[in-house]
Amino acid sequence: MVMGPEVSRNAGAAGHPSHSAPAEVGLSIVVPLFNEAEGLPVLHATLMAIVRRLRQERGLKTEIVYVDDGSRDATLSVARSLPASDCALQVVALSRNFGKEAALVAGLDHARLGAVLFMDGDGQHPPALIETLVAHWLDDHYDVVFTAKAHRVNESALRRAGVRTFYLLLNWGARQKIPEDAGDFRLLSPRAANALRQLPERNRFFKGLSSWIGFRQIRVDYEPAKRSHGTTTFGVSSLVGLSIEGLTSFSVAPLRLASLLGILLAVSALVFGAVIVVQTIIYEQTVPGYPSIVVGLMVLGGVQLTMIGVMGEYIGKILSELKQRPVYFVAEHEVKTAEHPEERAPSSQAAAE
Repeated sequence: MVMGPEVSRNAGAAGHPSHSAPAEVGLSIVVPLFNEAEGLPVLHATLMAIVRRLRQERGLKTEIVYVDDGSRDATLSVARSLPASDCALQVVALSRNFGKEAALVAGLDHARLGAVLFMDGDGQHPPALIETLVAHWLDDHYDVVFTAKAHRVNESALRRAGVRTFYLLLNWGARQKIPEDAGDFRLLSPRAANALRQLPERNRFFKGLSSWIGFRQIRVDYEPAKRSHGTTTFGVSSLVGLSIEGLTSFSVAPLRLASLLGILLAVSALVFGAVIVVQTIIYEQTVPGYPSIVVGLMVLGGVQLTMIGVMGEYIGKILSELKQRPVYFVAEHEVKTAEHPEERAPSSQAAAE
């Protein structure tokens, strides 16, 4: 008798799941989703073909974890309807849109196999590169295999300058540098994934933390594909917000920059004061009062407000950590075991997640 995929559901859970039991040897592919209903079936079919080859050529057990981050279209219903033809399939639906970093945390928490691979659901991360990342992990024994854009020739000069400035600030004074253009498309070995799970902070910046944990790491360049459907949800405001989140979550560079700016203004004020004294006493020149005072007050006021804003961002992060709120809430969790006999797995889950 041919049996269909077994399905178990768990609704209303809150992160994080328990990790008391050791993960099985294998690979969990985590794909955060936000309004990707149109392209998800094609991506899933491609992933299933890759999973099939990994099982046939390497005997690697694999599962796919789709994390719906509060999509407003039919992404969740499409994800539920996807077949678990060649590997186990999890669909984790968050209670609302918590952001990509939270979705990545949810995927990491629900991954049941040893190694974890993260990739976007918009199709711009080439699935064909998965086998290369796996080869670096299994054959070359790297713990963190991360990808980076080979170039940014298709982007505007302003955006390229912004990216370069962001990484300069992020790596300023950091012991573990984050490679420029490194993305979230990366594979973590079992011990690297476990190390990432041990980090207690709630405001996470995955690119930075994946580099910070150390271990053997290697970079793989790739050509990002064009979106086959829809438009990106990351506009200028979203990118600026994400950059601020990354800087304040992972680096103290903005605080150092504010301190240096304060020192620079103090030195400039002393020099300007000395010039005024020389002009008044030696050359008996009248120094204009009103314009210089107004300009000076505006500059100092702007710098002070900027510094207060920077400090406020860090204080907000401290408040968020002290509240210890969950990073995300799970509205629904569905698990399908594989239809392929060699990939069938028990469908029981721990009650507390």
